[in-house]
Amino acid sequence: MLRFAPTPTGDMHIDDLRVALFNHIVAKQKNEDLIIRIEDMDQEQNNEGKDQEILDILGLFNITHSQVLYQSKNFRFHSAMALQLLHEKKAFACFCSPEWLEQKKEEAKKAEKDYCYDDACRNLPAELVIDNTAPFTIRIARPDKPIVIKDHIQGEMSFDPDAVDSFVIMNQDKTPTYNFACAVDDMLSDISLVIRSNKYLKETPKQEYIRDALSYEKKIEYAHLPTIIDAPTVKWLLEEGYLPEAISNYLISMGINPPEEIFTLDESIEWFDLDNITKSPAPFDINKLKEINKQHLKRLDAKELSRYVGFADEEIGKLAHIYLEEAKTTKELKAKIAPIFTVKDNIANEMKESVESLRSAIKKAPYFEEYTAFKEHLLNEVKLEEKEFVKALRILLTNAEHGPDISEIYKYLKNYLGEIIK
Repeated sequence: MLRFAPTPTGDMHIDDLRVALFNHIVAKQKNEDLIIRIEDMDQEQNNEGKDQEILDILGLFNITHSQVLYQSKNFRFHSAMALQLLHEKKAFACFCSPEWLEQKKEEAKKAEKDYCYDDACRNLPAELVIDNTAPFTIRIARPDKPIVIKDHIQGEMSFDPDAVDSFVIMNQDKTPTYNFACAVDDMLSDISLVIRSNKYLKETPKQEYIRDALSYEKKIEYAHLPTIIDAPTVKWLLEEGYLPEAISNYLISMGINPPEEIFTLDESIEWFDLDNITKSPAPFDINKLKEINKQHLKRLDAKELSRYVGFADEEIGKLAHIYLEEAKTTKELKAKIAPIFTVKDNIANEMKESVESLRSAIKKAPYFEEYTAFKEHLLNEVKLEEKEFVKALRILLTNAEHGPDISEIYKYLKNYLGEIIK
């Protein structure tokens, strides 16, 4: 079982989407289920509706899952596991106030030392614990030996007991901390491999130690992905006109050498290997994504492409394919196509007379299948020099002074002339 565990606190980040994609791919390769676990324990930070937005984005990218779980629904299990650790004396009640702990952290900072809890409450006599009415957290007792983690990307890592520390597993309000809830939930779901960002790397030994303390025998594999530098949100990329297929293509190829530059999510399942991913952080290259996006746009059939520019017409789709020499996103493409069907009322003074005479001639002209006959007829009617004629016709048809060859454009606009020149 694999899992993707987003928090419903804000817009999905590119790092998160890459994690979801890799979990999907590996789950398919292993023929295992992928679950979505919404980590909603922090009620103050949760944004209403973000959970559904996450699921909608996963659907848009064809990332399939077997079930959706909410971390808050497992609260009774978190409490039971914490109580078990207390009974087995693997955890202890800590009555240190937040102010006292903050003071200790400041002292360590001034001494230029890493802060480490001093275990002040670890060996309190039972009567002091029972009679104490002060608020308390629950801490797991620090390990007595290093925690060793084997990672598909980062390699083997060892974490000293002090680096793990006697950390808090239950807050004063008796809600679980992130590490404790995450460790327990991975146990409950029988997770076999955790693929996530390496920003969680320092949490991994703590989660591994929690499961060891709970006598959980299954060893979970890990793959911590390097950070993507200066990456935008997924929402922004979609709004800017990047196709989900292209975004997936780019994210999967980062830090790895794919056999082909352009591929689909399904195709990547055949060759993808976690062990081949570099551990170095990768900068987000928007220009690289644009080129990949352009190639995926070219792969679309004409009618499908037309939908991205507001139509459902094969001819407009073919026209849009021509403009892919100039546009690399659906937003850019729409900016090329939309002006064709708008009123041409922003014409330079020196071109107004030519454009208006040409407009009048087109309205009176019969239908021509071929551009050559259409052009010859109009040249006879308006008596313009060919250079000025082409310039005026381009403005009238496309609302632009530059662009693809008019003869190519005419093939796909001839049935729309009445609407275009109005």
